[in-house]
Amino acid sequence: MTALFLRDLKLSIRAGGGALIGVLFFLTIVAVIPFGVGPDLKLLSRIGPAIVWIGALLAALLGLDRLFQAERDDGSLDLMLMQETPLVLTVLVKCVAHWTATSLPLVIASPLLGLFMNMDETAIAATMLTLLVGSPAITFIGAVGAAVAVALPRGGLLVSILVLPLTIPVLIFGVSAAYAAVEDPAPFLPPFLILIALTFFFAVIGPAAAALALRNTAD
Repeated sequence: MTALFLRDLKLSIRAGGGALIGVLFFLTIVAVIPFGVGPDLKLLSRIGPAIVWIGALLAALLGLDRLFQAERDDGSLDLMLMQETPLVLTVLVKCVAHWTATSLPLVIASPLLGLFMNMDETAIAATMLTLLVGSPAITFIGAVGAAVAVALPRGGLLVSILVLPLTIPVLIFGVSAAYAAVEDPAPFLPPFLILIALTFFFAVIGPAAAALALRNTAD
């Protein structure tokens, strides 16, 4: 499992620019918002957590279609299906490697983009914390879409279409928790705990559903 994690980590970084492409896309999304809404610093500060979360969500969708594509191209997907190690565990390790290579850099870059949106320290810290907790759920959900579309020659758009609606609850509670941290009447803990619960839920359901989809694809 360690060797698989390191292998997938290297592949995720090398393929298509990996983390750099995701961070640049993240930066592009957040950077164009002030040009659209105007130079109102109070407005930017108010909508900042939501914009950073949306940017991170869209950037995290990049490369999800390649989660199992390399194994499909070189034939190692068949070996994954026949090995003694449970396929669910293999998919889980691949998801963790993909998140480490693509989504973790987005979490690290979020404070800089929070400053760009004129967010204060509390809002930046809350947004970064919610992204750290909630972004793995996006990867686990995306694994299902990637497994469904692995047999298609150009399944990237299909993966995004399949995954995006399912990530809405993660986005809602992530943004709600970030806003609750800076708005005194709203408690931070309830939406944050729900966000953690969503991540654990999809950590169980996502790899299992992806493994089932991969077996059906092979059949």
